[in-house]
Amino acid sequence: MTEDVVVLGSGYAGTGTVLSLEERLDGEADLTWVSDVDHHLVLHEAHRVIRDPSIRDRIRFPVAEIKSPSTRFVRGYVEEVDVDERTVRLADGSTVDYDYLVVGFGSRTAFFGIEGLEKYSLTLKSLADALEIHDAVKEAAKAATRDDPAQVVVGGAGLSGIQSAGEIAEFRERHRAPVDVHLVEGLDNVFPNNDPVVQAKLRKLLEARDVNIMTGEFVGEVDEDTVYIGEETELGYDVLLWTGGITGRAAASSCGVDKDDRSHRLNSARTFRTSDPRVFALGDAALVEQDEAVVPPTAQAAWQAAEVAGENVARAIRGQPMTEWTYEDKGTLISVGDEAVAHNVVGVRNAVETFGGPVAETLKKSVAARWINTVAGPVAAARAFPDM
Repeated sequence: MTEDVVVLGSGYAGTGTVLSLEERLDGEADLTWVSDVDHHLVLHEAHRVIRDPSIRDRIRFPVAEIKSPSTRFVRGYVEEVDVDERTVRLADGSTVDYDYLVVGFGSRTAFFGIEGLEKYSLTLKSLADALEIHDAVKEAAKAATRDDPAQVVVGGAGLSGIQSAGEIAEFRERHRAPVDVHLVEGLDNVFPNNDPVVQAKLRKLLEARDVNIMTGEFVGEVDEDTVYIGEETELGYDVLLWTGGITGRAAASSCGVDKDDRSHRLNSARTFRTSDPRVFALGDAALVEQDEAVVPPTAQAAWQAAEVAGENVARAIRGQPMTEWTYEDKGTLISVGDEAVAHNVVGVRNAVETFGGPVAETLKKSVAARWINTVAGPVAAARAFPDM
């Protein structure tokens, strides 16, 4: 009897797993791909859309152009996973049955219980989000003057916050817009818990773009026009973007496998199997432990994981032993507007560990283009390269 394999999500984890499964399954299973959107988004470049919405056509790829004709696609928002019945329930009331399930539907933005934050802030988890941020900054700038500039606050100075602040600053320069940009981080440095050399280079690039960096005090409350920071600072805003962390999607909390009590991200072995042998999880939806640490929720980790996850589902169907995945950190590439910083990039010889300039910019473009080539081919990759 042919097995039914269902993959949830069209981000890096879901899309990569579908491609891996299509390569490995030879009529051994029927493959169904479920996502709430009908495209794959190169999310780590979505901040580019904040500056220029036309870039969306370089980083969005329809599912129909990615998948094999034999793979069935179902568009729907996952509301519940019933592991006893082996059923996925969608928001429209329909269900999708499975024999093996791959949970790769990503995460939600974490608001940490901060009063007013979820209500008043924008987030960056989708193409629609990026376009909304662009529109909000544009409209705020239109209503502002040189004497009374629009105030744009970005909360969280991790990868997404830094890159978003950089794009808003580039938008300001391109359009000569009266906009002040503030980057707020509760910990002591931008790009927290990373190499001080990288932190210093990123700070220098941000400050060169006149981004006001505020570190060392946490956001405590937000209302419709003010961000309250620490015990004394009040920062008025016209646009507030929150990039301060991730948590599991609501459907993960209903999934009857072992999970983190706080975030509801699913606990996953290095084979990507969960406590239910028919459920696999990876990407932002999962917590994969390696060497007594959790693998970071990054695009490069999801790319690497997806290849092995697809292989292991195929092995499970055949009754073969699982392959254990080992995450390899291939370095960090971060853009600040049109410039970039590279740190510990694998394969780059005769270079200092942390550097910027044209080489870093080209590497950043190349990584995005390589993934786009994987999902959409060389023509799409070449078309996207200049804008990454």
